[in-house]
Amino acid sequence: MKQRSFIVLAAVVAFLILGTVGVYAYDSTQDGTVADGLKAGGVDIGGMSRAKARATLARDLSPRLEQPLWIAWRGKRFKLSPQAAGVRVDVKGMVSDAIDKSRNGFILTRAVRSITGSNVDADVPVKLTYSQTAVDAFVKHAEAGLNRPAQDARVSYSSSGIDKVASHKGVRVLDGKLRAGVEAELRSPTGDRTVRPAVVTTNPKVTTHQLASKYPSIIVVCRSCFQLKYYRHLKLDHTYPIAVGRQGLETPAGLYDVQSMQVNPSWHVPSSSWAGSLAGRVIPPGPQDPLKARWMGFNGGAGIHGTDDVGSLGSAASHGCIRMAIPDVIDLYDKVDVGTPVYII
Repeated sequence: MKQRSFIVLAAVVAFLILGTVGVYAYDSTQDGTVADGLKAGGVDIGGMSRAKARATLARDLSPRLEQPLWIAWRGKRFKLSPQAAGVRVDVKGMVSDAIDKSRNGFILTRAVRSITGSNVDADVPVKLTYSQTAVDAFVKHAEAGLNRPAQDARVSYSSSGIDKVASHKGVRVLDGKLRAGVEAELRSPTGDRTVRPAVVTTNPKVTTHQLASKYPSIIVVCRSCFQLKYYRHLKLDHTYPIAVGRQGLETPAGLYDVQSMQVNPSWHVPSSSWAGSLAGRVIPPGPQDPLKARWMGFNGGAGIHGTDDVGSLGSAASHGCIRMAIPDVIDLYDKVDVGTPVYII
């Protein structure tokens, strides 16, 4: 009886030893094979040898990842070629990762899985390299083409007067999100290889609606037609006849602003040859003072003032200043402030 039990035990031990040896022997034959069900970059390479899996990925995956990448937004498109990006798909590394995943787990687990035909439901991520410098330059180039600063509303001056230039909102690309989107798309084996950037809208500081309140007063002087036009909140309020600088002492053209204002000003005579014996003197208000009633200075020594020589209005007669009839200059003075734009054409 004891001998019989010994024989049975010996048989069981022998069976286990042979089974274990068989399992190890079978498992070793799978050492270079990808487990069934495994994918790499979405491509099924399950059950393939190392060499076949590499060839399959090179055929099916690499062409997808080596297509041009685009950034597209509202009709604008920017292209990044795989050559410029320095894209290199690591097929060998992906297959090695797949085989490593295939060898995970206990040897008996792997053996049972292989014998029963069970699958490893996993997808090895894409493995590639690219030039970070090239990607950074591409993103900056696209942002430069897409970013648009907000435009404040402003006043445009011309020979016909003034015009309103409308404001518009700006656009700013979210740099971090765009960069992350480009890098993710470079690694993605699916999709249309197009990144659509996230943007934010930026608002102008001065809108078209606010422009009129920003410019309560504007003076436009037309030297050739001897007129001064006063605009109130961008609408023509009044047109006054004037005299401007004579030849050689022309009233300076350009955009200025009212820098000083004075009632019944004294005349600080310029130290110029045309002033003769009066050069450098200060003439107080009175009959000898040509600056009557009001003074609105701009551009240093030049200014707008009243005159009692109304016959000079409509001509080039002054020494560079703008002359107005006394009632007109008083009326204008009451409408403007220091800082009022003065545009002379």
